[in-house]
Amino acid sequence: MFLENGFYPQNKFWKYLVGSIIIFSASLIGQIPFGIAVVAKTIMAGKPYPTTNEEVMTVFEPNMTLFLLLLSFVFGLFGIFLVVKYFHKQTFLSVTTSRPKVDWSRVLFAFFVWTIFTAGATLLAYFDSPENFTVNFKPIPFFILAIIGIVMIPIQTSTEEYVFRGYLMQGFAVLAKNRWFPLVMTSLIFGMMHIANPEVEKMGYIVLIYYIGTGFFLGIITLMDEGMELALGFHAANNLVTALLVTSDWSAFQTHSIFKDNSTPSVGFEILTPVLVIFPILLFIFSKKYQWTDWKEKLTGKIDVTVKSNQIDEINE
Repeated sequence: MFLENGFYPQNKFWKYLVGSIIIFSASLIGQIPFGIAVVAKTIMAGKPYPTTNEEVMTVFEPNMTLFLLLLSFVFGLFGIFLVVKYFHKQTFLSVTTSRPKVDWSRVLFAFFVWTIFTAGATLLAYFDSPENFTVNFKPIPFFILAIIGIVMIPIQTSTEEYVFRGYLMQGFAVLAKNRWFPLVMTSLIFGMMHIANPEVEKMGYIVLIYYIGTGFFLGIITLMDEGMELALGFHAANNLVTALLVTSDWSAFQTHSIFKDNSTPSVGFEILTPVLVIFPILLFIFSKKYQWTDWKEKLTGKIDVTVKSNQIDEINE
């Protein structure tokens, strides 16, 4: 069972707090190259150092900015690996899935399902209201974006999934000895993590409903499927396809995408549609394909804290 993977004798909740600080510090180290590059560029250009996030995002052209932003997640993922392996003395597989090995068919299924939906929804919006979009496609910048995106964005999304649906979810399970508390806490923290995103500033805190709802969706599919594979595939598709298809002046990533959304951001039912309509449909699709049962127990039940003999044997190896 996935959450039970964290119930090693040496695992106490305080170790997850310390481990989180180590992982966060690794991400901060990963931001140093961006900071150095910005300083160097402004000095060479004879310009003052940018004082706002918007100014920082325009120091370099979008592809370089995207690469430098995503570089911190490489350090963060490496930090997670070190913390899990050497601080908690667990295998990386144990915070990924309860299966004997990663089920890549699950990752790919979730990726392609959400890719098809996202691409379809974007094209539908374009043909329904073409006045809100500008064709932004430039072959060479887009090709470079595609390379950066395909390599780096899955690292970014995987880092977030390993932190929230893997590491912290098991950590909160160790603390609470149940399933609902890890689900609630990781979803709330995941949502609040996006509070600094530009779209929140433009549309207000109500947008956090979408992010928190997404956190719950990713947590639910992780608990029901006893592993992160579906969450990894969904999250990678969501960020990669969006980065390639559409950008805007108020989105978190400014990219050389195919379309640019010129509409004025507003809050309406579209904020609630994914949470109340689309995510339940996806849960139905996943549940039928993977034959999920016993929802109440898997999402809210207590956890047997008995350390299995095979875990003890693994520790002693």
